[in-house]
Parts: sequence; structure tokens; C-alpha cells
Amino acid sequence: MKGLKEYSIPFVGLKEGSHEFQYQIDNTFFKEFQYEEFNETNVIVDVEFIKKSTLFEVLFSISGSVNVPCDLTSELFDQPIEGDYKLIVKFGQEFNDENEEILIIPHEEYQLNIAQYIYELIILSVPKKRVHPDVVNGTMESETLKRLKELEINKEKPVEDESTDPRWDKLKDLLTGKNT
Repeated sequence: MKGLKEYSIPFVGLKEGSHEFQYQIDNTFFKEFQYEEFNETNVIVDVEFIKKSTLFEVLFSISGSVNVPCDLTSELFDQPIEGDYKLIVKFGQEFNDENEEILIIPHEEYQLNIAQYIYELIILSVPKKRVHPDVVNGTMESETLKRLKELEINKEKPVEDESTDPRWDKLKDLLTGKNT
């Protein structure tokens, strides 16, 4: 993960107060994590790093799009994404990231690498079900959708009464005989 050094914030030289950073994320970022589910990535990450005397607040805000296949048609499209995340960074004896919202780093640390948090925020901002906008508005023309329409069950058609097995009819008579 040598390519992620630019996502390290050296906080030792920073004055107390708010500091802003901006990152342009593309597919080279995800290659470092060996994540290849996005065809193209165009996401802007705004980070507000608030340094206080005993802790840091890191506010992440993302917006952009990722190019993914539609779950219904497999057609590629740009899925817009947005997300926010707040992280509190405190100092302690040893590194501890068990809590999602609080990170404890050793007193000797001099920088904070935020690449993992950016990665997780982007991944979690993509919807579970990805549907092409043209499928939603009904203008998509594809072989997959045509085939799905052919196989669709028509609810307007009345279900014809199928004949039942006479053995089951005899059992039903026994059941109705008990109730009377």
C-alpha cells in the first residue's frame, strides 16, 4: 500500500483548528486495495481535519460516481454516490480501532493515514441493488429486459381450476366431517 502515502495527514506540524483537504479518487486508489468491482471511479473526498489539544475530529464528505453494471441488465452505468462520516481520534497507549467512530492511536504517532476510511466510505455509499436509471424510467432497450418481460407472470390472467387428486378430496371430506 505504498501508493497511499498521499492520504497521510501529518498532524504534528498543524496548528489547532480546522484544516481542509481534498482528494480526487479514481481506480488507481482501489487497485491499492485490490478491489476491482468499479469500472471507473470519479469521486471527490472533502476532509475537514479539526485539531484540538487532546483529540482530532475528522469529517469526511464524498460525492461523485462509480461506473458499475446494472444488477438486472448487466449494462454499465454511472451510479451517483454521496456520503458523510465523522471520526474522533484520541491518543492512548496502543492502537485501537474496535469502535467505528473512535480511533485510538499511540502517543508517538505523528501522522494519520485516512485511506482505509475513504475506501470504506465509498464502498458503503454504493447501493446494494444497482439499477440502471433507464430501467427505472422504462426507456431501457436490452435483450435481458425483453426476456424478463416474456417470462413475467401475468397477474390479470385468471388461474384455471385444476383438478385435484381424488385421494385428497376424500381426506378433505373426513376433515369437514369432524367439524360438523
